[in-house]
Amino acid sequence: MQFSELNLNTPLLNALDELGYDYATPIQEQAFSPILSGRDMVGIAQTGTGKTYAYLLPLLKLLKYSEQKHPRVLIIVPTRELVLQVVQSLKELTPYINTRIGGVYGGANINTQKQLIFEGLDILVSTPGRLIDLGASKVLNLKKIQKLVLDEVDEILHLGFRHQLTTILDMLPQRKQSVLFSATMTEDVENIIETFFKSPEYIEVEKSGTPLEKIEQTICKVPNFYTKINLLTHLLNDKDSFYKVLVFVKNKRIADKLMTEIQSQTGSLDGYAVIHSNKSQNYRLQAIQGFQEGNHRILISTDVLARGIHIEGISHVINFDIPKDAENYIHRIGRTGRAENEGNALTFTTEQDQEVLTSIETLMDLKIPVLDFPEEVPISSKMTEEEIPMEIIKPYQKKRSKEHAPGPAFHEKKDKNKKTNQGGSYRRKLAAKYKKPKTRGQKRK
Repeated sequence: MQFSELNLNTPLLNALDELGYDYATPIQEQAFSPILSGRDMVGIAQTGTGKTYAYLLPLLKLLKYSEQKHPRVLIIVPTRELVLQVVQSLKELTPYINTRIGGVYGGANINTQKQLIFEGLDILVSTPGRLIDLGASKVLNLKKIQKLVLDEVDEILHLGFRHQLTTILDMLPQRKQSVLFSATMTEDVENIIETFFKSPEYIEVEKSGTPLEKIEQTICKVPNFYTKINLLTHLLNDKDSFYKVLVFVKNKRIADKLMTEIQSQTGSLDGYAVIHSNKSQNYRLQAIQGFQEGNHRILISTDVLARGIHIEGISHVINFDIPKDAENYIHRIGRTGRAENEGNALTFTTEQDQEVLTSIETLMDLKIPVLDFPEEVPISSKMTEEEIPMEIIKPYQKKRSKEHAPGPAFHEKKDKNKKTNQGGSYRRKLAAKYKKPKTRGQKRK
C-alpha cells in the first residue's frame, strides 16, 4: 500500500515524499489503524521491517498543537543509540509540523536534559534509567503522558531494566494509550502486557526467526582467534566487495584486542572504528556517523548495535564471534539487506560453537551453507588463554609404606600428655609455704 492511501495529513505526506518513501511496509500498514483508533496495541515483527515509522506516523497524525510544557508522548527504547535514531526519524518526519522533540539518556549531562524538559516538549524519547532519574527529580511530570510507546521491549528486559520499566509504568497515568513493539514474544514481555495493557490488539507480521530473504548467509569454520584475524584481514583486503562492513564480537575486551591485532598486522587502522559500552558517548556517536558517511569502511562492535540501529548500505555483516543465542543472530544480520537492498552475512565458527549454530538453524528452519576455508590464509597455532585446553591435574599423593600406615583412630594418651594445668609453679610454691589463710583478711570488730 502507498503512503498516500493511508489516512495521513499533507505535512507528513510531504515529508515522506522528500525522504523518497512511497510504500508502507506490512507492519506500518497494519499498525496504522489500531494506533489511530486510540486502543492499546502489541506489534511483533522481525528486525528491519520499519517498526519505528509504524508507530511514529499515526502518533504524529494524532498529535495536536499544544503549549503544554510537559510531554504528552513518551517513547522508551533500550539504548542511547536508539534514542538518537528515533529522534532523528522524528525530525525527518516533522519539517512541516510544529512539534517539540527531545531525547534523553544516561552518560550525558543531566542538567542540560533537565533544561530541555523545562523549556517544554511534546514528544520525549528516553532510556529507562535516565527516565527514572528525571522523574525522581520532579522536573518531569509523567502524569501528563497520553501516549506510551515501548520499543524493542525484549531487549529492554534482556539488558536488565525490568525493575526500572515496571517502576515507570506504575508512575504513568491509568488512562493512556499504550503501544508495544518487540521482535520476540518472551514470557517477560507477556507479563508486561498482561499487567499494564488493556485488551490490546495483536499484530504479528513475521514470526521471530523468519530468515531474511535478501541476506545471503554463510559460515566459515575457523579453528581459533588468531586464525579468525588472518581470515578477516584477508577478506577485508577486497575493498570492492567489502565496502561497508559491520563486524560483531562477543564483548568489549575482544573488540579492543581485535583492533590492536589488526593494527599490528596491517600497520594502520585507517578506515576502522570500534564501538562498545566503555567508549564515551561522543566517541560512539562519531564512530557511527563516520561509518554512515563512509569515513570508516569497517566498524567493529559489540551487541550495542545489534538492535534497531539503521545504517544504510552495509554490504556485509561479519560475526567474528557467534552470538550467545539464536535470536540475537537474527538481529545482528538484520543490519544488512535493509530497504529493499541485498546483503551478506558471514559467521566464523569454531568447534565450541556447534550447539549455538544448531539452535540458530533450528530457529530459522534453514541450513546455512559452509564456505571452504581459503587456502591462502595461514592457520595460526597461537591460542588465547581461553582457547588453551585445561589439563586435569590430580593432586600429588605420596604412597605410604605398610610400616608407617596410620593405626586406629582411638588410642590412650601418653604420660606427658596427661598433665593438667596447675596454675603455674610459682603459685604452687607460695601456697605450700604460707598455706591458705582461713579468711581473706582480718575481720572487723
